Amino acid sequence: MDLLNLSGYNLRGLEAINVILGKNGCGKSRLLKYAEQAIRGRQDAGVVRYLSPERGGLLRYEANVEQNLTANTGWLGDVRRKNQVGEFRQQSAAQFRRLELLFLREMESDAAIRANLNLKFDAIVSKLNRLLDRARLERGDPSFRILTRTAPATEIQPDDLSSGESELISLGIECLVFERECKPDRLNVLLIDEPDVHLHPDLQARFANFLEELVGTGKFLLLIATHSTAFLGAMTPTAARLAFMRPGDTDLQFAPIDDGLRKVLPVFGAHPLSNIFNQAPVLLLEGDDDERIWQQAVRSSQGRIKVYPCGVEDGVAALADFEAEVVRILQAVYDNAVGYSLRDRDEGPAEIGDLGPLQRMRLACRAAENLLVTDDVLSRLGTDWGALRDRIEQWLVTNDAHPHYQHMRAFRDSGFDRRAADLKDVRNDLVGLMNSNKPWEVLVGQTIAGLTAAASPAPASLRSFLGDRVGTLLLGLPPAAAPAEAAAGIQPAAVTL
Repeated sequence: MDLLNLSGYNLRGLEAINVILGKNGCGKSRLLKYAEQAIRGRQDAGVVRYLSPERGGLLRYEANVEQNLTANTGWLGDVRRKNQVGEFRQQSAAQFRRLELLFLREMESDAAIRANLNLKFDAIVSKLNRLLDRARLERGDPSFRILTRTAPATEIQPDDLSSGESELISLGIECLVFERECKPDRLNVLLIDEPDVHLHPDLQARFANFLEELVGTGKFLLLIATHSTAFLGAMTPTAARLAFMRPGDTDLQFAPIDDGLRKVLPVFGAHPLSNIFNQAPVLLLEGDDDERIWQQAVRSSQGRIKVYPCGVEDGVAALADFEAEVVRILQAVYDNAVGYSLRDRDEGPAEIGDLGPLQRMRLACRAAENLLVTDDVLSRLGTDWGALRDRIEQWLVTNDAHPHYQHMRAFRDSGFDRRAADLKDVRNDLVGLMNSNKPWEVLVGQTIAGLTAAASPAPASLRSFLGDRVGTLLLGLPPAAAPAEAAAGIQPAAVTL
């Protein structure tokens, strides 16, 4: 479904649940408010309601609020077109009485509902209570009471509720009232601005599930603006569609939340605008081994290496898709953001072009396993390359029946090319020959963490195998004095994307 010409905005590809992801100031709230007023003017419009982002107040019934609600049907919409509504929760508490009234009227008008003797308003209240852990709602006079779940139950005063609990109850009531008010065969639209405010990631996921269940009635279309990747990640891919919004965007195309995006979202945490991500940018890697190396490097560096390693399950084949998704999120959610992507060299060229804010690089050796046989790692274990080479020769003499014999022999036949040989199948055998009981990823990660500006750029050094770009961007090292690849006889290739 498309909604076009909404006071200058076009929304394309809409389904039941539609999420706009964008950073503060990109225009999400403006879009929702303009869309609400424009949709109200359509001939097929039913109930159209906008829920403002800053929802203040205490979750308690106040008679004057209910009087405003009943005396002027347009009052609620008018006061909520502001970004900050100081009595939002009092308005929600007053609408709880309306929710009960709507339920009773529906039961009165529908004989089939009346025939179900087990159906009570408490079933509606239970939907709200499923949102909560510590508290529960109970019908009371004049609206409801909030009780502890512990026995014996005691009443919780509105000002003793956590902000998250108040937020969930308030939003839950608003959504349930809206769903009951929807007009059959009309375009009913609920627009929620930043439902993630004040909500812990677990509560965001719970509210997302609540919304999915409610929208499943098929009565209305939901449009949500957020900058929470946790909220978005909780959505069922088949239930929601997503559009990224950047400042100045007026034409949004909504698309399904694909598998690649769902895998990337957890990297960004609950609330990316906290700037935590900018302090430790994502580092996309080809697989689990590479991820363990850089996790160890981060831990062992005592805060000097500041990246968030993220291994891509399907390796380099899926890395390009992951890179594209990360770029979309970085550009839509963050200010002046940067991310990193590191690939093995394999047979590819030395350089690879950046993708917008995502700085991409390749190792200056074949793969992460080759880092294991650098001079720095060997020195860390109290040995050197000459000693290891002799042990490999001795191993080949006595292990011709070993399942990795041919791979180790290929290493020797390459002239012991530590930089370019394929060491994937013999990496653990090499660790044994180094007389170490540590996993090879730990050895490499700890050695990376120990690199300093004084680290040697010699051809067989760890710094050389990592490459100068990795050293400067990820480790904060100054550029190497001599180009390591030239010393190793590797010719630089043209930049490719």
